[in-house]
Amino acid sequence: MPNDTAFLSDPVLHRRTWYLRGVRASFSIPGLILASAFVGFAGLAREAGLTLAETVFMTGVVWALPAKVVLVGAILSGASLPAAAFAVALSSVRLMPMVVALVPEMRNERTPKWVLYLLSHFVAVTSWVLAMENLRHVPRSMRTSYYAGLGSTLVVVNMVVVGIVFQIAGALPPSASAALLLLTPIYFLTSLWGSARERAGHVAMILGLFLGPVFHVLLPGFDLLAAGLIGGFAAYGFHRLRRRKTQ
Repeated sequence: MPNDTAFLSDPVLHRRTWYLRGVRASFSIPGLILASAFVGFAGLAREAGLTLAETVFMTGVVWALPAKVVLVGAILSGASLPAAAFAVALSSVRLMPMVVALVPEMRNERTPKWVLYLLSHFVAVTSWVLAMENLRHVPRSMRTSYYAGLGSTLVVVNMVVVGIVFQIAGALPPSASAALLLLTPIYFLTSLWGSARERAGHVAMILGLFLGPVFHVLLPGFDLLAAGLIGGFAAYGFHRLRRRKTQ
């Protein structure tokens, strides 16, 4: 790992360098898959009656793709504004553990809190996975610059993708849009499986895959919440039991 003291001579220049390295890291297979999923979202938003400006603005402000899909679904169902806001907030709670895990990897004793608050906006599965894989190779004093380049580029590029595809979505077959949208959950599952540091993470994902369809039948509308709570607590119990046996 490079030494932090090597960057003290010209901190602005080196922060720019690491920012550009973060930009470069965003152009990857995960970034490409995410952009392809936003192709499907652009078609979905167009079918829902949203304007180009609303769709692009939503991409930048409501960054996580599942939350945007939930919001579009709420619009299509005619839900009230408080109900739609609650649904989006509930779908985004899953990002809180990612923020909690990522922030200690980025900050040091000199990092302003407002920088961490700002960078937290860019946290979603793709940026989180890429950051957790690469930050260990970045000097700690440069990690916020690196993640700023990574996260901001993912957001801006996908805003551009959505804007372009929105204009031509009428010529794209609905089956193609649906297939592209499904690439995102497939990528999320494989990425989280590969980046899981504890066996409990694998247990949680397997339980979620099993419990999701079950609760979709038993508790429609609350299926994801129920599957997440029960699967998560069960995986936590498995983790505690496994640690107790190894001690």
